[in-house]
Amino acid sequence: MTTTGTTTATTATTAATAATTRRTHLVTGAGSGIGAGLATALHARGDHLVLVARHEERAAELARAFDGATVLVADLADPAVVESLALPDRLDSVVHAAGVVELGAVADLSVTAWQDQLTVNLVAPAALTRCALPALRAAGGTVVFVNSGAGKVAKPDWAAYAASKFGLRALADALRAEEAAHGVRVTSVFPGRTATPMQETVHAQEGKEYDPAAWVQPETVVDLLLHVLDLPGDAVLPEVAVQPR
Repeated sequence: MTTTGTTTATTATTAATAATTRRTHLVTGAGSGIGAGLATALHARGDHLVLVARHEERAAELARAFDGATVLVADLADPAVVESLALPDRLDSVVHAAGVVELGAVADLSVTAWQDQLTVNLVAPAALTRCALPALRAAGGTVVFVNSGAGKVAKPDWAAYAASKFGLRALADALRAEEAAHGVRVTSVFPGRTATPMQETVHAQEGKEYDPAAWVQPETVVDLLLHVLDLPGDAVLPEVAVQPR
């Protein structure tokens, strides 16, 4: 009887602890690549997900893949739409993992190519973060910008994409300083070439053969992101980079 009672009490305590420690994370780009890997890891450990899908069909796919997740529809190519999203009152993190890339020399890139990359990679994260700040402040949450090696060095044919990622780093730096007093932490993560569908697209644009095994694996970046999200409250990790060996 005593053993059974103790076991029951322990189980109840464990359940109560799990309920109080369950965190809520907003993730963009959860349909593939690094974003999908992170959403999978967070979902597996019991955290609540708020996912952003660019259209209803993708929203239905995400809802099926991540049972219990809240899926919001917003095309990040039109950042103004995020202002109408119904966000939770508390968010432990916002992770910006969505992005687009189109390579080309400055002499060849169209205005549309510049606008698309700057809008999705920079303006949309800024707009979504602004809308999420009340919820982040309430939870003392963390904003994570999944940047790129191109956010530190701009190489030939990478001008537009790199400009969007250089801008994303500036956004993170300014936000970090502005929100420190509100208890919100901000981290920029700079993955080198990572074996994702975007990397396959990049190789096609470069006219190169693609070998996923040659690059950082998405799971490695996900582990790094989890470390950032689980960092104890006494510190902030402003920037962290990972590169292929």
